[in-house]
Amino acid sequence: MPAFAKATAGPPKLAGIRWAIITAGFALAIAAAFGALGQSRAIAAAVEGIARNPSAAGEIRGNLILGLVLIESLVIYVLLISLILFFVYGYTK
Repeated sequence: MPAFAKATAGPPKLAGIRWAIITAGFALAIAAAFGALGQSRAIAAAVEGIARNPSAAGEIRGNLILGLVLIESLVIYVLLISLILFFVYGYTK
């Protein structure tokens, strides 16, 4: 009798898993793209600043490295969140 048939929970859970993996991939791609864009702009501005005032090269270089580290840390945070989404939702059954 179809009224007493057991419902399967496969497709809705698989759809959630797929969306979690797709979302993690897009988040990582966007973070990497804009992180690279920010780093390139920071490097360009630092090189231009050093070219205009070579005596301030040491201070500009230190601030540049600090800024690049902070930009890269944001991308690493998104990578960690993406990996968490992938491993939590990617291997659950």
